[in-house]
Amino acid sequence: MFTKWWTAYSSQDKGRNRSRKASGLLAAMTLSVALTGCSLLPNEPAEEDLSSIQLPEVSKKPEYEVTTKTLETTVAGSGKILSMQEKTLYFSSQTLDGKRLKKLYIQPGDKVQAGQAIAELDVEDIKKNIRNQQLQFRQQELQMKETLRQKDEMDPIDFEQKQIAFEEARQQLADLQKDVGDAVLTAPFSGTVVSMNVQEGAAIKAYDPICIVADPSRLIVAAEMSKDDLAKVAIGMEAKVDINSAGTVKGTIKALPQPKDDSNNGGNPNGQGPKVTNLGDYLLIEVKDLPKSATRGTPLTASVVVNRKENAVVIPLSALRTVGARTYVQVAEADGSKREVDIEVGQQTSTDAEVLQGLTPGQKVVGR
Repeated sequence: MFTKWWTAYSSQDKGRNRSRKASGLLAAMTLSVALTGCSLLPNEPAEEDLSSIQLPEVSKKPEYEVTTKTLETTVAGSGKILSMQEKTLYFSSQTLDGKRLKKLYIQPGDKVQAGQAIAELDVEDIKKNIRNQQLQFRQQELQMKETLRQKDEMDPIDFEQKQIAFEEARQQLADLQKDVGDAVLTAPFSGTVVSMNVQEGAAIKAYDPICIVADPSRLIVAAEMSKDDLAKVAIGMEAKVDINSAGTVKGTIKALPQPKDDSNNGGNPNGQGPKVTNLGDYLLIEVKDLPKSATRGTPLTASVVVNRKENAVVIPLSALRTVGARTYVQVAEADGSKREVDIEVGQQTSTDAEVLQGLTPGQKVVGR
């Protein structure tokens, strides 16, 4: 009986052990799968350290101190140095229009004397005509002498007609002789040939520029400005002249440009050819001591002070604010606060604005 019970008990115990081992094995496999699964999941990103990032500060608008200074308003233009005595030479006779330029007696840079021949047109046809006219006129003179002897026997009207015909012939011959004289162009004064616009053999029209003769010993600054700027300029105002490669000099306004007439075609009556240089077209600035390197034609820029004020209260233009008709600034107070102040503005330059009312030197204004 005892042996049977033990055997039976041993069989049950072995079954339990097998069950326990199976359960343990299952648990181990489950744990292994779980661990393996965890290793297959993506790694979570590490938490970013934001302590080193600095947030940008809100930009602070610039502040400017209200100051005083000498304020100048200027107008400017460009120009060149010209001679106070210069002339553009041309043939003016309409009867010589289209004639060929037979001879040029000068070259650019040549010095000429008053009355010296500059150029000559080919008028051989006119000279030949004069010779023929002179022969005919000698015959008419003989006829006129005979007419005068018979005056008392002639009808007064017939005598008058013959006398008129004789005077017309005389005038025609004189006109032809004048044309020959006008075919030679001469220098009006002593100077230098500063430019030339034609060549020998060219067909020349009346008033076409041939050359420019100038006196290089008498120079003046000639500038051009806009119509609006010229309206602010007056004779006697101070000017500053920046001569290219020769430095800056001071001068005074000597003459204003003459009103332009569009019908004069730049001084050339027939409206063709190069523009004729005319001092009357420029704002003339007198400079006492021009640099030696400055010669006629040297380019330059000129500025004229049209308004100057000493000890003007000024602020930068960047601090000026406008809304409609209102002009104001933001004033920075000592405690860091800001307040708006209406102001009255005077003259303005490219960088500063004059404050006539509303601010005092030493205050600070806020820029935009």
